[in-house]
Amino acid sequence: MSPVSVWLQFALCVGLIGIAGSRLSRYGDVIAEKTGLSGTWIGLILLATVTSLPELVTGISAVILADTPNIALGDVLGSCVFNLSIIMVLDFLHREGSVYTRASQGHILSAGFGIVLIGFVGFNVLLAGHGASFSIGHVGAYTPIIMVLYGIAMFTVFRYERRQMAAFTEEVAERYPHITLRQAVLRYAMAALVVVGAGTWLPFVGDQMAEVMGWHKTFVGTLFVAFATSVPEVVVTVTALRIGALDMAIGNLFGSNLFDIAIVAVDDLFFFKGPILSYVSPLHAVSTVSAIMMTGVAIVGLLYRPKTRLFQTVGWASLFLLSLYLLNSYVLYLYGE
Repeated sequence: MSPVSVWLQFALCVGLIGIAGSRLSRYGDVIAEKTGLSGTWIGLILLATVTSLPELVTGISAVILADTPNIALGDVLGSCVFNLSIIMVLDFLHREGSVYTRASQGHILSAGFGIVLIGFVGFNVLLAGHGASFSIGHVGAYTPIIMVLYGIAMFTVFRYERRQMAAFTEEVAERYPHITLRQAVLRYAMAALVVVGAGTWLPFVGDQMAEVMGWHKTFVGTLFVAFATSVPEVVVTVTALRIGALDMAIGNLFGSNLFDIAIVAVDDLFFFKGPILSYVSPLHAVSTVSAIMMTGVAIVGLLYRPKTRLFQTVGWASLFLLSLYLLNSYVLYLYGE
């Protein structure tokens, strides 16, 4: 297959996921509102999973159909790194001032849980790389722990921010007075089918890209596949910023990272050869460390609230985020497997 054909397929996947992902976010929000779920953490889980649906589908497809666990894990960890780099985009687009001075410090709670979950995955990647793997059947012993930690994080974060999030969803519901619940469900289902189809196709495109371009699968999964599956996060985050919901924009990024790490456990359940982290490159630990450092930079920015912006564009914290993202990509390009 020619490089042009592979890149056209990749562009088509990105376009389909981007368009359908924006529809998922819109109609998922409407469904949560019209069913009365928005005032509970269950409704907020529905909204949180919407933008991460491509990562979920792509990961399952990668381990079941394409048999490329490196692309599956690279997609998850790459999405975490990419999501954090989107904060820099928000900082650039938010012309009224630095996002770190306007955003709520409540995001530090979800960011802290993100560090715990991402660090736990990185810890087990390094252990598996040295042959230390503990399993329950074909599933790694870390999988149930990830699910428990994710449940605790979701319950704690959504309980903490319940009032603020409920106020936001009430505002959004008023913007769709002419959409019925039936219409929202049908349109949500149609968009979900498009994302499922594109997400199922994406690991095969990533595998072909690695072969045609002579790149490592770790690099392709972490950079290109992760970018494609993170398009909905970009669309939703920028849209939230434009309607003045800065906290919702940043909260979406940290929340998506929590869900993305939970996808590692889901991928492990569907990978029947054994614990998935025993079949991936130890270099994925670089992505976990990068994500932890980037989350730390974001926490420092939210606590310190720097007002200085270089050339009236972005703050120093955003430049650190971009630098770490580029460094992570470069290291995976050089040493990936």
